[in-house]
Amino acid sequence: MASDWQHGLFGCFDNLGLCIISYFIPCYQFGKNAEAVGESCFGCGLAYICPIANIIAAIKIRGKIREQKGIAGSTIGDLVLFCFCPLCTLVQEAQEVQGMPGGVSMARE
Repeated sequence: MASDWQHGLFGCFDNLGLCIISYFIPCYQFGKNAEAVGESCFGCGLAYICPIANIIAAIKIRGKIREQKGIAGSTIGDLVLFCFCPLCTLVQEAQEVQGMPGGVSMARE
């Protein structure tokens, strides 16, 4: 049975710290999300600032997050979300990987 994302696509302000980091340093946040699913933090962070490579990397990482968490979705859906709201998808992914081993740890205290 497929589950759903812990936070909605527009739940950016559920964690203000992640929202701010993702807005000002998206390549860093993307690298940390990639690291949480077993990919290279530096390599993916660098790919995020390169046209075309960023799309490929974003689809790959979002797909891995969905796969590891059992979240329903598709590659085409991931592409559409990344193209139309990249920062929202970045924050949503960061919120999802927070609970994973090696995930982002910017929880509010």
